[in-house]
Amino acid sequence: MKLTKLFTDFFNSGKSGGLVLLACTAVSILLTNSPWQVQYISLWNIEIADHTTTHWINDGLMAIFFLLVGLELEREVYIGELSNIRNSLLPILAALGGMLVPAGVHLLFNFNTSFQAGAGIPMATDIAFALGVLSLLGNRVPPSVKIFLTALAVIDDLGAILVIAIFYTGTLQWVNLVIALSIFVGLLVLNRLKVRNLIPYLAAGVVMWYFMLHSGIHATISGVLLAFAIPFGDGSEKSSSYILQHVLHKPVAFIILPLFALANTSIVIHPEWYQSLSESNSLGIAAGLIIGKPIGIILFSYLSIVTGLTKMSEDMGFKEILGASLLGGIGFTMSIFITLLAFQDDQIIEQSKIAIMLSSVVAGSLGYIVLKWCLKKTGY
Repeated sequence: MKLTKLFTDFFNSGKSGGLVLLACTAVSILLTNSPWQVQYISLWNIEIADHTTTHWINDGLMAIFFLLVGLELEREVYIGELSNIRNSLLPILAALGGMLVPAGVHLLFNFNTSFQAGAGIPMATDIAFALGVLSLLGNRVPPSVKIFLTALAVIDDLGAILVIAIFYTGTLQWVNLVIALSIFVGLLVLNRLKVRNLIPYLAAGVVMWYFMLHSGIHATISGVLLAFAIPFGDGSEKSSSYILQHVLHKPVAFIILPLFALANTSIVIHPEWYQSLSESNSLGIAAGLIIGKPIGIILFSYLSIVTGLTKMSEDMGFKEILGASLLGGIGFTMSIFITLLAFQDDQIIEQSKIAIMLSSVVAGSLGYIVLKWCLKKTGY
């Protein structure tokens, strides 16, 4: 199975970005628990135009991350793994199971409690970390496993975006929302008129982001809408979508996501930090990511295959799906992102972040061990 150049670039930036994310997380936690704690934490609370540095990163720069996710999803739908309905059903249904089951597991622990809003936390897969762990296995990983995990993670992120839009939206400001959606419609018209220049799309995208920010719906949704408004054309290297996606790879992987990690993992580790792991919210997050995620992915994959809805590639079996499904339990970026929307209490947010990071480490380690055991040593 031949991998396209853009997919290879996406995979490579993802795996390298995962290592950078890991380093930034470690640095952030060390600085937060060092003699420079006050100065470091205050860095992320500097106010610029009535918003903190962290707010600008989470609501502003992360919209660019979602723009890249949207462009990758668009490419997969048009000419990638998701362009063939029979091929696309496996990662789509696997992702669906990987979202529903973890959310259900979290609700088992937290239904009708103050932590219930956290059900969306274990639903999404962190693309950068998942691909980063997969890359450690080198050329032993068959192309179908790379594509399955990438498509799964991208669809997961789309699901997380929908969850954010539906369940984590506050009071709607209808005027601002209508203006934002009108801009989106205008961009679709430009697309239909075959306007290929990226400047009007990006300029209008910034305005759409502004009104979306003040609409009550999370501003990062504008990134996904912009992605689907940008002309895809034939998907060649000269297409607007390809050019923008190629330009965004490295800034997202090596600037935006590291900044997100630095700003959102400044966690003060108290002497009794481990006690929060026994609380229902932390248990729901851990069980959702480590157990619920692989069960959901494997169960829905198995059902889709035995019913004849889809089929596996020749170089991938259920052992490989098990390994990939465990890597799907690496939540990190999206899980932390949803945590910030689900809870207002700083203590609950920090406890959730600790559970997310520990669970992601366990899930990633298990996924690596399983894949190293089941993949043959010859390269692809």
